[in-house]
Amino acid sequence: MKIVSYRQNGRDSFGAIEGDTVVSLSEVSGHPSLASFVGSPEFAQRDELVKQGQTVPFSKVELLPVIPEPEKIVCSVRNYMDHHQEAIASGLKRELSEFPPIFLRVWRSQVAHNAPIIRPRASESLDWEGELAVIIGQGGRDIAVEDAWDHVAGYSCYNDASVREFQFHAQQIAAGKNFESTGAFGPWMVTADEIEPGRALTVQTRVNGETVQSGDTSMMIFSVPQLINYASTIFTLSPGDVIATGTPAGVGFSRKPPRYLKDGDVVEVEIEAIGTLSNPVKDQA
Repeated sequence: MKIVSYRQNGRDSFGAIEGDTVVSLSEVSGHPSLASFVGSPEFAQRDELVKQGQTVPFSKVELLPVIPEPEKIVCSVRNYMDHHQEAIASGLKRELSEFPPIFLRVWRSQVAHNAPIIRPRASESLDWEGELAVIIGQGGRDIAVEDAWDHVAGYSCYNDASVREFQFHAQQIAAGKNFESTGAFGPWMVTADEIEPGRALTVQTRVNGETVQSGDTSMMIFSVPQLINYASTIFTLSPGDVIATGTPAGVGFSRKPPRYLKDGDVVEVEIEAIGTLSNPVKDQA
């Protein structure tokens, strides 16, 4: 099932995509948000709830980020071997870590499918990073690797776009990852039952139709269960939390000369079995 968060007539809701319509699940499930829904007993009844919800044309809703205000957006750093190697080749002094290097994004840095990614006035080094996003359903602390798949509600596409100049101000990269309206998330969540756990999914990023990144999730250094296990060791994972699992090689800063996004560009992140996240780039007003 594909589930979207959306706004209609000034009201935020969520629902399942059925053909060219969205079936509202908020009222029939009793949950105000998708984050609340994925952690509830009602989530397992979603097929029956779809039969009860009211429909609205898909073209009439404004999409929101899949989880508009997650408690945590946990992002993995250099989690594809080819991306780690291109970073080293570009002059970064980084060692492979025994544990997953992670940082946090804030929810205000997110934008929805088709909404503009904003290139900030502060820098011209806005870069793309296409990634698989994992949405947590059942939360918990100290989740074992062997149990981790049971805590996944679904998957989506993420563009963990980076303002490289600010990312490289210090060893801690969060500054370059949290500019407002830079992290694109969507277009929808595909529920976990649609994708076999551990299945290798192709990940591609295109800029103005040109493929700039191409890899698959089997190239991850730390797997989805390992990321869930590590993150849940640090803090309690909550329903609706998001884990962005890292990006394959092909980012702009590693090119010679570097290539960055500019006003008018269109960035697409396509992931097998999920769909395509598309966003125009606009300069900050």
